[in-house]
Amino acid sequence: MNASDPIVFMIDDDAAVLEALTRLLRAFDLNVAPFTSPKEFLEQFDPDLHGCLVLDVAMPHWNGLDLQQELSARGNQLPVIFLSGHGDIPMSVKAMKQGALDFLTKPIQGQDLLEAIHNAIDKDRMNRQSRTELTDIMERLATLTPREREVLDHVVSGRLNKQIAADLGTVEKTIKVHRAHLMKKLKVRSLADLVRLTERSGIRSIAPDQNHYQH
Repeated sequence: MNASDPIVFMIDDDAAVLEALTRLLRAFDLNVAPFTSPKEFLEQFDPDLHGCLVLDVAMPHWNGLDLQQELSARGNQLPVIFLSGHGDIPMSVKAMKQGALDFLTKPIQGQDLLEAIHNAIDKDRMNRQSRTELTDIMERLATLTPREREVLDHVVSGRLNKQIAADLGTVEKTIKVHRAHLMKKLKVRSLADLVRLTERSGIRSIAPDQNHYQH
């Protein structure tokens, strides 16, 4: 199976249901990896593969919620679609609070399942793109020197070059040089772009009372 293709990981301890749903999804040209238990899934699961997880909420030993919690603990954000034969509302609410994307009641309507899966695959694609972009931003930030990082913190706090120079005990010309270097390294052309990049990375203003930005 091509690792670049999205995969629907399907888990259900009812072999008949698992086979029927697998056949249905494959008829719509979806890649399906069926498993009869969460344990079997975890033993073979490669977190680098993308797609979504469709699983029965009520299974022996480990239920669907247990697996959802385990994946979350491992830092895996694969979108989850729960299937339930009981329509258990409290369980549905708990699943959603834990990050489930959808909760469908058996007997499953084929169109509802397909729609939920396509939404989940789209969400996974966007999540992975977002994580890739964040990794790129963090790698760019890592190229800054300690002094450039100091200047960055002051710039995004709204400090003017002359104020930053006074704060750091240097001259304005030096701050301008550091500022030009850090913007080049971070691949941004404007203060607005710089602020968006730092917000994306989680950097917060070191002087929130300063709100006068230099343009």
